[in-house]
Amino acid sequence: MSAADVTFINMCRDILDNGTSTEGEKVRPHWEDGTPAYTIKRFGVVNRYDLSREFPIMTLRRTALKTATDEMLWIWQSKSNNIHDLHSHIWDEWADEDGSIGKAYGYQMGVKHQYKEGMMDQVDRVIYDLKNNPFSRRIMTNMYVHQDLHEMNLYPCAYSMTFNVTQRPGTDRLVLNAVLNQRSQDVLMANNWNVVQYAVLMHMLAQVCDMQVGELVHVIADAHIYDRHVPMVRELISREPKPAPVFWLNPEIRDFYQFTRNDVAVEGYEFGSQIDNIPIAV
Repeated sequence: MSAADVTFINMCRDILDNGTSTEGEKVRPHWEDGTPAYTIKRFGVVNRYDLSREFPIMTLRRTALKTATDEMLWIWQSKSNNIHDLHSHIWDEWADEDGSIGKAYGYQMGVKHQYKEGMMDQVDRVIYDLKNNPFSRRIMTNMYVHQDLHEMNLYPCAYSMTFNVTQRPGTDRLVLNAVLNQRSQDVLMANNWNVVQYAVLMHMLAQVCDMQVGELVHVIADAHIYDRHVPMVRELISREPKPAPVFWLNPEIRDFYQFTRNDVAVEGYEFGSQIDNIPIAV
């Protein structure tokens, strides 16, 4: 069975059984009818995914691989903050009349900074270091820029990646690992979506830097299930996981900026029925 499903099931059970309810407290999110959107939350959830063993896409229900990849590339490759550059509508709630989400996500990845080697943005700096200084302990990105928060339509949720390169005994090929830091996560809507996005990112970076993929460690400060999602989560985690599919990445691409959402696929992907009409807290 899929290890990603087992991780998801165990996390959800822990939240439901041992989490803290925010019911009756002052909360920012609300439902479409204006009712406060309360949660059951766990602090400091840490999930590990060994990408060398399998691709961590959920089989309990379908995760849209190409759409998730498209959003990741919107941030990391296009470095855009405009929803008109996306092929989906997942950011429409937070966009202004021009389609901008403010100085958030892709905007921050595209800001150039001065280094000893010259001017680079955060993505180019990561790629430069992975190729030229792979054992550096300073290969990281950060989108949570306090001076720009007032100009962001939504504060970044998954805000930082720290890359770390290791080596397996008996081989000269390096292994790319990473820690994804997330301040907050709607577990039903976004957990596997984010895991899939950053697993794809790691596969892409490893390929263009001639490395193997290793571990993705996902750290979530506030992992929560919304009150109206609880019955849906209970039904979802009662399902039987299926075998993990095989991930495919176009082997011809050696430049990160040449990847598209069509350069990824999963072979033998079996999944349970989708959960329809999931209410979204905003």
